[in-house]
Amino acid sequence: WDLRSILSYETLHSNGRLTETAVGIYGYTARPQTTPALPSRRKRQIFGHDGRFSIVGQDFLLNYPFSAAVKLSTGCSGTLVGDRHVLTAAHCVHDGKNYVKGAQKLRVGFLKPKQRDSPNPASATNASNAHPSPPDKMKFQWIRAKRTHVPKGWIKGNGNDIGMDYDYALLELKKAHKRRHMKLGVSPPAKQLPGRRVQFSGYDNDRPGQLVYRFCRAGEETPDLLYQHCDAQPGASGSGIYARMWDRRRRRWERKVIGVFSGHQWVDRDGALQEFNVAVRVTPLKYAQICYWIKGNYVDCREG
Repeated sequence: WDLRSILSYETLHSNGRLTETAVGIYGYTARPQTTPALPSRRKRQIFGHDGRFSIVGQDFLLNYPFSAAVKLSTGCSGTLVGDRHVLTAAHCVHDGKNYVKGAQKLRVGFLKPKQRDSPNPASATNASNAHPSPPDKMKFQWIRAKRTHVPKGWIKGNGNDIGMDYDYALLELKKAHKRRHMKLGVSPPAKQLPGRRVQFSGYDNDRPGQLVYRFCRAGEETPDLLYQHCDAQPGASGSGIYARMWDRRRRRWERKVIGVFSGHQWVDRDGALQEFNVAVRVTPLKYAQICYWIKGNYVDCREG
């Protein structure tokens, strides 16, 4: 396969127009690919005891990092990685052959408090003394996507071993969201992750309207994929996998998105099949590509 053609990309505009962009790669030597057998994406998986946490209350939901998690109108999750940009999984907008239903009019949902009627102060005081306050009620505020970028590696490779390695996409919103976004980072080897831990938040379908957080130990890896046993259900696809990374220039720890949650996969280990949930790693080339989609130039894409 040709790495340049795989990293070339297609852009779907909100008016239905499609454009293709070719890329050039200079000064980079590709490593051999070792994608495991049976790379099909299946139902997300719960491993033993369900270790997920539902995030409740405005104090958490409206503050970073949980406020960086968003919901897509196609049923997936995503993560804010720019003032107008959302990172998600490619299969959330494109099935490998065609754009999914609703992709052209894609919307991104942000949790915000529901407006309440202002009660009489005296009656409100009496009511609060008689009954504890119910949990904060939230609703989604939706913003339309202006453009959707999908790598050709996903579009061309969905029927073979390469496709899942490129299961990521970037959405550009029609207006700024005014929330703090996460920084993008290059995925280090799993053994170099602090505590070897990864984490992500998404909108799992079995907990409608709730933001669900989980963390777990990173497991096996290939140059493009990271395997783990973080519990997840459909709807969590597209969530940004993040970890605490040491920023040597700023000399501080920062959360950075280093992958995109894709789905469930069987992996051949020493002749025995084992099941994992899998994330697409942000490699140096993928970082450069996604950063270019966000910044519009490569000069501002030197940090990873």
